[in-house]
Amino acid sequence: MSYDTDNIFAKILRGEIPCHKVYEDDDAIVFMDVMPQAPGHALVVPKAASRNIFDADPTTLAALAPLVQKIARAAVAAFEADGVTILQFNEPAGGQTVFHLHIHVIPRHDDSPLRSHSGKMEDPEVLAANADKLRQAIHA
Repeated sequence: MSYDTDNIFAKILRGEIPCHKVYEDDDAIVFMDVMPQAPGHALVVPKAASRNIFDADPTTLAALAPLVQKIARAAVAAFEADGVTILQFNEPAGGQTVFHLHIHVIPRHDDSPLRSHSGKMEDPEVLAANADKLRQAIHA
């Protein structure tokens, strides 16, 4: 399948749709998931137009790994998490619903299950506060 330039993440990258941005560099942007499965759930999204891991350039993937690690460390610190879940889905059968490569970074606490990715959007004020906490931890 080909890359759809009108997917929601492409629109966010072009500034057509707002997001709760946490971090940005030449290769990627990090923003809060609007339907978080746990407080602090962030998405690491490459700027390169890649549908998923199957068509991503290896240099794109290489740039993402250290950033995912940086965000994971910051998420554990910012949300006093016991661990972190890293998820990446490919194609509908693999659970992908937005067809732009992205990696979920979800802070986790012992005995606290992930919430469903149900379609219920989080309060924007909560997302803004969580973005600020994560942003501060990145720069700490």
